[in-house]
Amino acid sequence: MQWLLVPVLAIVYLGYRLFVAPRFSPLRKLPGPPAPSFFGNHLQHVLNPTVTPRVHEIFAQRYGHSVRIRALGPWDDRLLTLDPVSLGHIMKNTTIYEKPWQSRKLITSLIGCGMLSAEGLVHKRQRRVALPAFSGQNMRSLVEISFNKGMQLKDVWMALLSPETDTARIDVCQFLSRATFDVIGLAGFDYNFNSIKDESNQLFVAYRDMFEIVISQASAFRTLLSIYLPRINQLFPDKTVHTVRRCQEVIHRVAGRLIQEKKQKIMEGEKNGDPYDGKDLLTLMLKSNAAVDLRPEQRISDDDILNNINTFMFAGSDTSSLSMTWTLYLLATHPEIQDRLRAELSTIGPEFPRTLSDLSEDEVHSLHAALANLPLLQNVTRESLRLIPPLHSTLRVATQDDEVPTLYPVHHLDGKTKNSVTVPKGTVVHIPMEAFNLDKNIWGEDAWEFNPDRWDNLPEAVKEYPWHFSSLLSFSAGPRACPGLRFALVEMRCLYYVLLTNFVFRETEDKITKHNVVLTRPYLTGKFKDGTQCPLLVSRFVR
Repeated sequence: MQWLLVPVLAIVYLGYRLFVAPRFSPLRKLPGPPAPSFFGNHLQHVLNPTVTPRVHEIFAQRYGHSVRIRALGPWDDRLLTLDPVSLGHIMKNTTIYEKPWQSRKLITSLIGCGMLSAEGLVHKRQRRVALPAFSGQNMRSLVEISFNKGMQLKDVWMALLSPETDTARIDVCQFLSRATFDVIGLAGFDYNFNSIKDESNQLFVAYRDMFEIVISQASAFRTLLSIYLPRINQLFPDKTVHTVRRCQEVIHRVAGRLIQEKKQKIMEGEKNGDPYDGKDLLTLMLKSNAAVDLRPEQRISDDDILNNINTFMFAGSDTSSLSMTWTLYLLATHPEIQDRLRAELSTIGPEFPRTLSDLSEDEVHSLHAALANLPLLQNVTRESLRLIPPLHSTLRVATQDDEVPTLYPVHHLDGKTKNSVTVPKGTVVHIPMEAFNLDKNIWGEDAWEFNPDRWDNLPEAVKEYPWHFSSLLSFSAGPRACPGLRFALVEMRCLYYVLLTNFVFRETEDKITKHNVVLTRPYLTGKFKDGTQCPLLVSRFVR
């Protein structure tokens, strides 16, 4: 009978961890919404961007800004923080609050362990090597790349316009995704996907297919299997596993070759006394990694370099294209703001030739500098990022017991009031980026409306929390804040200028709805299985 002892003890321990221990967690003292059933949860409410503004408002009014929510089951109580002081504490203390291992494992299985999934010293090492590549000086080449790709996109859209009406129904999301892939391909590792005109490039197809099948087509069951039982998932592969394998083989072969070619050029330049002056992120990372003042233990491997290039492709192209898609959609639904913005953009037109190819390098950078100083363009960009942040929310897990400070008093169910929350080790914390961007207590009663003019006279409460960019959480905050902020803003300014001075955007009869699928993506209502899309009526702008 002794052979029964081990499984019995395992079952008893599991039962204790799942059903008994949670009852004594300090989180049980926090107020929160009742669970809809024994195995019910609140995730469908706190992760759905079509309802979360109202959900977060109700939670704050009824339960306060530190809310206990139910996740996978009665054993999984989590902290949903709507408190800015708590948020700052959690995002700042990255050694205490890490990304969940499940998220990191899923990301690593796709694109390797880059800055998006690395933690601790590994993340610090990778970030130290990568940050110099995102300096202001190194963004100069990005300006020309973004303008050129904007002009390519303009030419393709012009060819799609009907000769009779000078109008076409265009899925702007699809084309902007291709444009940002092209931009980050050239800026990232000096590789031209040319996907705006032709989607057949093998490396582009590999990245696109891998990202699309994981984001839009992978089943929840297979995703869980790949996280918790990866060996079984690999032994019995489905379409998703086969596609990821095929794509990863292409990426490692082609992108790996590019890394070796870049290293060879850098070495030959040093040997010949004529330093290789490539401005792409890959070259700059390789140079940064080889810097004489960088200690050997601080350097990263070629695999780490490739993983971070994959991370730039995954995190950079999608976030930028979705940001621009939502901006064009908001401008299409607010034509008066679109007209004002186009008029502002046109004010710098007379200073430059009609065709960007006629501009010298200095003139291109002067054009971008002029764009960076346009107040309405800046306001529209910030307002769109505020209202529909690409990253709706994120998760952190406490690696040790912690006392999290709060701005708002926390009224416990036992009648006690504290100015902190006790967070036990292992607690999952939900950080709703969108909720802080849309908090009416901070932004005013019109916080859920698209109003770029608000940036000319911000409430004082907004200025108390600068975060990483313009008092917004759209680029995260703390040591893990997005390193590609400047990259994204340069890219968006250039493409907005080209597109809005050549086209007028209007709504179609379709109803666009938001879904949180890794990022906040547009879908046609009732047609989720058709994938991400945002069709708009695009017409030629006649001066």
